[in-house]
Amino acid sequence: MKTLKKIQLVALLALFIGFTSCSSDDDNGSNNLLEVEAETVSNLYAPQEGGQGQPVSGNFTKFNFETGLTTTSETEWDIAFRGTSIIVNGGVSAGTTDEPERTGDAAVYEISGTMASVTDVDTTLFTQDAADGYAITSGSGNGWYTYAGPPSHLITPIAGKIFVFKTINGKYAKVEFLSYYENAPENPDAFVDATPYYTFNFVYQPNEGVTTF
Repeated sequence: MKTLKKIQLVALLALFIGFTSCSSDDDNGSNNLLEVEAETVSNLYAPQEGGQGQPVSGNFTKFNFETGLTTTSETEWDIAFRGTSIIVNGGVSAGTTDEPERTGDAAVYEISGTMASVTDVDTTLFTQDAADGYAITSGSGNGWYTYAGPPSHLITPIAGKIFVFKTINGKYAKVEFLSYYENAPENPDAFVDATPYYTFNFVYQPNEGVTTF
């Protein structure tokens, strides 16, 4: 009887160890995925020189999704801003003055929806900057904003438009532009509120090969 009880005890112990080992493996596997990061960037300053019929120039303000920060690096940037223009670090220059060289393979597409509703990346839709224009097209109603013209002269992000980016490291981010005016006033006044100060929400997927948010 004692021998039988010992065998049963050993069997139960082995079963318990096996179960906890599997549970541990499952936990470790799930923990290998990094958490998706959601952030708001406020007052990203992106001035330009010229405009209003004069040649446009000035440095682009570069941004890296992985760090969530602006950068002066010539290579470690995903998107960059100057005035109302937004470029990606992929493709080729459109030839404007002071435009940075594209050293990466970043890309973008736009989609109608909300940040909550855009949950998957469609890798077939990505486009890059080209000699004949940027992937995020310029001009009122074409890309990320509308321009009201007189008398208000307001520049307003287009509601219900989300931009999905492939980053230079092959990962993904989605962006919702919120404001072009300093401190993102609820009712901006183009004659009072300073520009260009971008405020936007973004979500960054830090896991390689994962195409969901």
